[in-house]
Amino acid sequence: MATEEQVNVLMVSSALQGHINPTLKFAKRLISKGVNVTIVTTEMARDRIYNAPNTTNPHFHNQQIKFEFFSDGLSLDFDRNKDMQGFVDSLRTTASKNLSSLINNLTKGQNYSCMIVDPILPSSINIAADNGIPCALLWMQPCALYSISYRYYRNIDSFPNLDDPNEKVQLPGLPMLEVRDIPTYMLPSSPLFGHQIMMDLCQASDKLKWVFAASFYELEEETVKSMASLTPVYPIGPLVSEFMLGEKENNAVGMSIWNVDDSCLEWLDNKPASSVIYVAFGSIIVLSQKQVDNIAMALKNSNKAFLWVIMPPEKGSENDAPELPHGFLEETKGRGLVVKWCQQEKVLMHPAVACFMSHCGWNSILETLAAGVPVIGYPKWLDQPAIAKLVVKKFQTGVIMNCGEDGVPSAEEMERCIKVVMEGPSAQEIKKRAMEMKEAARKAVEEGGSSDKNINQFVNDLKNVNHPVMA
Repeated sequence: MATEEQVNVLMVSSALQGHINPTLKFAKRLISKGVNVTIVTTEMARDRIYNAPNTTNPHFHNQQIKFEFFSDGLSLDFDRNKDMQGFVDSLRTTASKNLSSLINNLTKGQNYSCMIVDPILPSSINIAADNGIPCALLWMQPCALYSISYRYYRNIDSFPNLDDPNEKVQLPGLPMLEVRDIPTYMLPSSPLFGHQIMMDLCQASDKLKWVFAASFYELEEETVKSMASLTPVYPIGPLVSEFMLGEKENNAVGMSIWNVDDSCLEWLDNKPASSVIYVAFGSIIVLSQKQVDNIAMALKNSNKAFLWVIMPPEKGSENDAPELPHGFLEETKGRGLVVKWCQQEKVLMHPAVACFMSHCGWNSILETLAAGVPVIGYPKWLDQPAIAKLVVKKFQTGVIMNCGEDGVPSAEEMERCIKVVMEGPSAQEIKKRAMEMKEAARKAVEEGGSSDKNINQFVNDLKNVNHPVMA
């Protein structure tokens, strides 16, 4: 009997930690369905994979995944976070040419059924089309953000004056938003690079055959339905590690840029259940001194145990690391721990963790949903304000801090939010809702679940590309 032809897929990703890790997790899902996956990413990722002195990085070398690398046109010591405009300009020009050459070479010796691309690399959609490869987008944010962006950049719905943060925005399948809630890359005051990426992406979106979102249907049912007549979006998440979903972890994959401090897990072991505030703001945001001072004051005055991750600026960055207030560590000794970096998924799954003070980046929110942990939202920019609004109004798993005119919440406001999610009248309801979302997340990826069905349908589509149905 003839063997079934192998399905080969290319996945193109930037080296940003918040992009390549979801790519890796989606790759694992596809491999479990019998698909061959080659991940194409930049030399910056290769440098971080092989040179970061981190115990989690060896897991990245999953022998089932092939890797190919191209230059983004910038030196390894170029500060991409500091000069995002220069980074995006290079992605749109030099990196695009280098990626095109690599894809041309790869297709000479192998047939690919699909190329799955990163939204920050929209030129890869045209590269796929030029090589005759069906293309899919892996949207690293919630379906709601794709809906907002697609409707705005394709001029499908009318939007109010975006210069006024108090103007209302009502879109199908979404709660009422204010301009202050929408992604900052849409605002006139936003740096140009965000507009450029989204304009390029939406202009090329007609060439996409599939749009996948790192979300799950039960979380965003109304939004998914509202997009069906425009451009269907297929949730295939949550894209988190298997152990967070009650599954056996096979060949764990992930990239961490910094050293992980595992001592915090042992520290958590000695804390009562649901007693610790976990505080972390992702891999890019560097806090100001005022923000650090206010957080420290709130944590000290809360009289709650806390684990606080303060990510230092990248090596060579001109940003100075803020300092903890004098005497803070001594005054909170025993009930507080401050570390530079940790394995966030393991921390969130620890029974001692009661809530998560977060910048509301989507990967972090997905992890809180999978872990059933309430959120205290402290959004700053890009997709974070919109996601924070979803957490409160749609998911109902947390609260958002009210910021002052300078965008920095007071220590008193932080204390108020801590009380709301840990001991206030609504704390029990928020926790109940968080646990419901945890259960829904697990069911979505189980065999026959909503995300599993979407992935199975995609794989079947790819097999039909290789084996067209005869008329």
